[in-house]
Amino acid sequence: MDRKLTGKKPTFTTNSGSKNNPYRILLWVVLIVSIGWFVTQVGTGPDARFKPAFLPTPTPTRSAASYLLEAESLFNAGVISDDTRTDAIEVYQQALELEPGNALAWAELSRLLTYSSSLLPSQSEKIERMAQAREAAERAVALDPDDSTVNAIYALVLDWSASVSTDPEQAQRWLIQAEQVAGKAYNADPENYLALAFYAEVLLDQQRWDQAEQYARTAVELAPDVMDTHRVYATVQESFGQYRVAIEEYEKAAAINPNLTFLYINIGLNYRTLAARSQNLDSAKLIYEQALEYFSKAAQINEANNVRDPIPYIAIAKTYAQTGDFFAASRNAQKALRFDPANPVTYGQLGDIYRRARNYESAVLVLECV
Repeated sequence: MDRKLTGKKPTFTTNSGSKNNPYRILLWVVLIVSIGWFVTQVGTGPDARFKPAFLPTPTPTRSAASYLLEAESLFNAGVISDDTRTDAIEVYQQALELEPGNALAWAELSRLLTYSSSLLPSQSEKIERMAQAREAAERAVALDPDDSTVNAIYALVLDWSASVSTDPEQAQRWLIQAEQVAGKAYNADPENYLALAFYAEVLLDQQRWDQAEQYARTAVELAPDVMDTHRVYATVQESFGQYRVAIEEYEKAAAINPNLTFLYINIGLNYRTLAARSQNLDSAKLIYEQALEYFSKAAQINEANNVRDPIPYIAIAKTYAQTGDFFAASRNAQKALRFDPANPVTYGQLGDIYRRARNYESAVLVLECV
């Protein structure tokens, strides 16, 4: 059936009630709030619940404690100071970059620097190394001025600084200060074996023999499993001329820390002194061989650790020179020079070996390099 269209526009009806649906509004509100909450929880900080995408893979950060453990292991392995590889001193310094307020770590670093000075061939190098040790020890004291161990190690540093100083007045000032600091360490804790041992070493240098022996012996009794106490007691006995007892104590120290080459050097030096004082030539020869054995052991440890240290070879060269074997002496002195070609002391010793062997032409050539 036909219908006529009027002028009225057609209308299309919709469900107007859905526009105001409260459930739909609630859904949108929850969605917006959730997105806002999620955005606030994304970040890189420790409190962030969610991490942004495409962050670089995290690298674990080492703690100061792990560096300190590594440094102690390197020290026990005999890798105290080595320009060609990571050594105990370097690792202590890395630990202190993370934890600069650790007084005991600064003190331990100064102790290692002090001991490492005995591995250096020239006086100028020893003086420079002891300056570094004093700086580290002073940092430790500034952080904890009343700690017994900190002050004990500071006394050790001052005492060794005095022993290598070329200025007698400065050496005396350091020795006086060392006694004051050692006394402070001992008074803070009379049962601190390091305070007793290092106080004994200071007293020894002040020629207060009886008190030095008493303190060193007490330190060993309190801590028989610590290298430092046996080393100091050996030093005291050596100063008394008790070389056999000194050797025994150095050997005990080496048994505790078997890779510290300066201990074997000290044992060899005591054997060499005994040999030089022996009235029996056959006995002296055997004792010289014992000295060479310990010097060689120090050289072998260095070789195993890739440490180019001339000191064992200088000691071997001097020992052979004392026995009259100048060929072996010159060979070892030359090896020491390969490790430290800029050291005038070694050139002088090699020149003296050539002179005593009546090889004057070689002596002149070598001594011209001094």
